[in-house]
Amino acid sequence: MNKEHVADSTMSAAIDGVAALRSVVQRVNQAAEKAGRVSDRIRIVAVSKTKPVSLIRQVYEAGHKSFGENYVQEIIEKAPQLPEDIEWHFIGNLQSNKVKPLLSGVPNLVMVESVDDEKIANMLDRVVGNIGRKPLKVLVQVNTSGEESKFGVEPSGCVGLAKHVKEACSNLEFSGLMTIGMADYTSTPENFKLLAKCRSEVCKELGIPEEQCELSMGMSGDFELAIELGSTNVRIGSTIFGAREYPKK
Repeated sequence: MNKEHVADSTMSAAIDGVAALRSVVQRVNQAAEKAGRVSDRIRIVAVSKTKPVSLIRQVYEAGHKSFGENYVQEIIEKAPQLPEDIEWHFIGNLQSNKVKPLLSGVPNLVMVESVDDEKIANMLDRVVGNIGRKPLKVLVQVNTSGEESKFGVEPSGCVGLAKHVKEACSNLEFSGLMTIGMADYTSTPENFKLLAKCRSEVCKELGIPEEQCELSMGMSGDFELAIELGSTNVRIGSTIFGAREYPKK
């Protein structure tokens, strides 16, 4: 494949990405209106895993600021090549040995959405303190589908973990809960309702108003349903950027 062809296909993908983003914004607005909610309380995180920097830049230049990545290696390679006012969300499973490279490599990381045990919370807390960056917002990831393949704390453990983050991790800001849903990425209403129930329990225990506690739920296949059931943060990948491009084995 020649360079011109690659450039043309990247350019057309970028135009498609910008059009797709506008379509997603419209669908979010409609879903919010249907649910009697204010759409500016719902954040769209454009999930750019496996996508090139050029494509992310095009979507950024169309006015979008919130982007999400699943892999530490990918986000630390991309973030320095892109504008500093992008608000990066890390949404993948995070291992302890990757915390320092992530936080050092991405100063404009605004949120880690996938805290699922005390060990990773403590590690994030320690590294944030050591590198002297401002407190980091985190979400506690809850496994609402009960699948063993899924990361996330059991629903029965979400209050305990949220409490630990809030009370024992002074460099972290507990900001809410996240769930992924089913294996095929379509969630049943039960997954979302369970996360909302967890939020009620957490807020009651911590004495914080529910509107200060985010619900990150809903992806390309089910974000309208998630908004109907209270999501404040939807994570949209393929609907904006097209299908994932994994390297051929």
